Amino acid sequence: MKVLEIYKIGGNCIDNEQVLDTFLNDFTGQAQSKILVHGGGVMAGQMANSLNIPVKMIDGRRITDRETLKIVTMVYAGWANKNIVAQLEKRGCRAMGLSGADGSTMVSVQRNPLPVDFGFVGDLTPEGINTDLINDLLRLGITPVFCAITCTKKGQLLNTNADTVAGVLASAMRKYFHVRLIFVFDKEGVLYPQTGEVIPLLSKKQYQVLKEQKIVTSGMLPKLDNAFAALEKGIEEVYVGKTKLQL
Repeated sequence: MKVLEIYKIGGNCIDNEQVLDTFLNDFTGQAQSKILVHGGGVMAGQMANSLNIPVKMIDGRRITDRETLKIVTMVYAGWANKNIVAQLEKRGCRAMGLSGADGSTMVSVQRNPLPVDFGFVGDLTPEGINTDLINDLLRLGITPVFCAITCTKKGQLLNTNADTVAGVLASAMRKYFHVRLIFVFDKEGVLYPQTGEVIPLLSKKQYQVLKEQKIVTSGMLPKLDNAFAALEKGIEEVYVGKTKLQL
């Protein structure tokens, strides 16, 4: 079975031009089929602040009201997505920028407001992924570049955690490929708290201990939660930086 690599890059990668250039050079050099998933970096927060729109976060996840949804859609599906696509095209990588609304590639449902009302936030499952269309693009040699904006069947755009998008895409595409899911961020991997060195292999049990001890917090929580959820759904290989995860 052919290998599909799905990369998710974080905001710190998008915000740092040198880091982004280095990543895109490496990404372009990967010969196998690949998909790139990204968030939006700090621009959405900066734009919200300039418009006096409060930025609210819970456990690394953004509360998205109606005005915030407009901002994240403009930044994620607009500037961030098209800039990455343009930089890939410059490197000779045929890329297509997509949101979940394009071709109904990612159809989600709005999250239940209980116990926490996250507003216009989407929950995504593998059944909501248009795998046939995505596979057709890959067969044509086109690299899909997904932002973290999804859409309901009724046409409501929703902000969706980019780590979740990457994990669900990986689960959905398993029917066509051996999937390797790689979360790329500003550190080399998950680090030992005492030494700062990369943990080469991290089990779910180890992660639970780090979580309970508050060593892993904030934005790393959804990243690792989604990474282990992907393993539980059968994804063959999952990495957070250079740290390989295992159940």
